[in-house]
Amino acid sequence: MKRLDVVRELKAVIGMEAEALRKARDAVNGRFSRAVTLLSRCRGKVVVTGMGKSGLIGQKVAATLAATGTPAISLHPAEGMHGDLGVVQRTDVILAIGKSGESDELNAILPSLRRIGAPIIAITSNPRSTLAKRSDIVLVTPIDGEACPLNLSPTCSTTAALAVGDALAVTLMKLRGLSKEQFAALHPGGRLGKRLTLLVADIMRDGDHNPVIGLGATMQEALVEMTRQHAGAVSVVDRRGRLKGLVTDYDIRRQLERGENILKKSVREVMNAKPTSIRSDSLAIVAADVMGNRKFPFTVLPVVDGRGRAIGMINLVDIRARGL
Repeated sequence: MKRLDVVRELKAVIGMEAEALRKARDAVNGRFSRAVTLLSRCRGKVVVTGMGKSGLIGQKVAATLAATGTPAISLHPAEGMHGDLGVVQRTDVILAIGKSGESDELNAILPSLRRIGAPIIAITSNPRSTLAKRSDIVLVTPIDGEACPLNLSPTCSTTAALAVGDALAVTLMKLRGLSKEQFAALHPGGRLGKRLTLLVADIMRDGDHNPVIGLGATMQEALVEMTRQHAGAVSVVDRRGRLKGLVTDYDIRRQLERGENILKKSVREVMNAKPTSIRSDSLAIVAADVMGNRKFPFTVLPVVDGRGRAIGMINLVDIRARGL
């Protein structure tokens, strides 16, 4: 087996791909701007196509476009030759990816795409290729060669094509002014969606599960309520239900450490009269930050409404159980 300086080779490949990205950046010109304009005015969807490794890059680009507010699908050229071209409409825009621009499968569907009337944007390293000649806008990604020692396996070319696809998607996203709320609507599942959409009201303990006690209660009554709710704290409220204080396990431990007879005390004597609270319409991730981003983190947080009434309790355990 040939001896090889592995670290040196790894750095060399990354360096070649970094250079390909630099060249791709420097190649951006008015054609790229026209491509963004065409895509932004698309009344249908973006159909991304490519063969082999370019096709795999196309799948990722289509997914990125869709995830950032531009409707898009991926079309395999070979499947397109056997009926899948039926998904393409005149109102669509084709984004065709091909390093050499001479893929038989990709070029075979170009005449049909032209007849349908959907404009074609090409991403290619060969501006004189068949793909380039049959496209309306050509985005050139110039590369000196692939990182593969045989200069065959797509490496630098696919990296450049992916970067161009990402650039188009993000630029379109900014052009449309996609808001955080709109972005969240496209990502309802997983941690990302939860961080952007899950509200305190969705996970707080409310109703009969909300641990509350009146200002005139004794600590014995407060302890009973805390134990019943397994909440680790109890909100202290006035006659109108407004939050006036909070008693936590920590407050009780401090009293016991001082040798106090806690059962003879009132909640007024033990409670924190200025507790941190959060609105029910706040994001749950904000509650997690409020509880965790401090010198001495706490695990419970009273939830109030617009009138300052204690309508719930949120626990750090509940937040973590939701994957935040």
